[in-house]
Amino acid sequence: MNNRIARVLEKMEKKGITQLIVSDPLSIRFLTGIMVNPGERLYALILRTSGKHTMLLNYLYFVKDTGFEEVWFSDMEDQISIIADNIDPTQTLGIDKTWPARFLIPLQEKCPELKTVWGSDCVDGVRACKNEEEIAIMKKASEINDAVMLKVMDFIKEGMTEKQVADFIDSEFYAAGASGLSFPTIVCFGPNAADQHHEPSDTRTLKEGECILIDMGCVWNGYCSDMTRTFYCKSADPKHTEIHDIVHEAVLRAESVIKPGVKFSEIDAQARDYIDEKGYSEYWKIRLGHFIGQEDHEYGDVSPINHNVAEPGMIFSIEPGIYIEGEHGVRIEDLVLVTEDGHELLNAVDKKWKIIG
Repeated sequence: MNNRIARVLEKMEKKGITQLIVSDPLSIRFLTGIMVNPGERLYALILRTSGKHTMLLNYLYFVKDTGFEEVWFSDMEDQISIIADNIDPTQTLGIDKTWPARFLIPLQEKCPELKTVWGSDCVDGVRACKNEEEIAIMKKASEINDAVMLKVMDFIKEGMTEKQVADFIDSEFYAAGASGLSFPTIVCFGPNAADQHHEPSDTRTLKEGECILIDMGCVWNGYCSDMTRTFYCKSADPKHTEIHDIVHEAVLRAESVIKPGVKFSEIDAQARDYIDEKGYSEYWKIRLGHFIGQEDHEYGDVSPINHNVAEPGMIFSIEPGIYIEGEHGVRIEDLVLVTEDGHELLNAVDKKWKIIG
């Protein structure tokens, strides 16, 4: 934990920030091992390059011996004054991505001379590069995902509803020891697969020849997995499988260039340029991937506007797709770990299209 804080402080110094408010409970857990779900209440870790760090804690929280200076308060106290008393208004204050406006704006009004800046990347940049323990956990989460995907491929039959399939996936995750879902499981049949965040229907049944798009992930030991595969029920229209082949090739091209030092915009271009070359760019208008860790979508992405470079320990998705409204959709998603000299895929389930059901 101390090493993680030291890395954050190093980034703060580079940005010229002497004090940083960390309010994201998952970031605080990452840095301290302490987990609190504060709801609407004030909860924050104030990091300082001086080495003196402070936790702002409501008496409601069951927290002991944090190892930091602790400032305790009740619901009846003026929480804005508590924040103001524990920062230096003459110094720039970094703010993280989840700091609520209900605290920030009153603080700015109370301390009009205070300069606040975006400081979330100081923490998020450290969270983005996983250590060996985190990588092992995320590999286990992806192993569970692989196993459940293979089971659902055998389970799906013509006539089932999307909800039946999603419920089966969720129950298998919990049976395998997962503590939760990375996100609500997505199961789409036929034209529904063109809706990229479709909610499984309890009335929509699977018909022969339709595509089956499954996007799923579980939480293992506090870290997420994520994977998408697209199949076909009993038979497949050659026009649809041709599109699947295009998406499959786009995935392979993007993954082939991943290594330390490569820009995320260049990784994105490998898939985007190929799909454009094949004439389907109008059917894919989103980024190629997202970072993942304690949350399914963490700070950082693989997109044309991200010119940062890949670093060892980063884990992110590669998930191009082609979505034709009213007809069908295809998405293939892998999680990729950047290694010291290249990359490693965390998903082992075959990406090629298959007939099931």
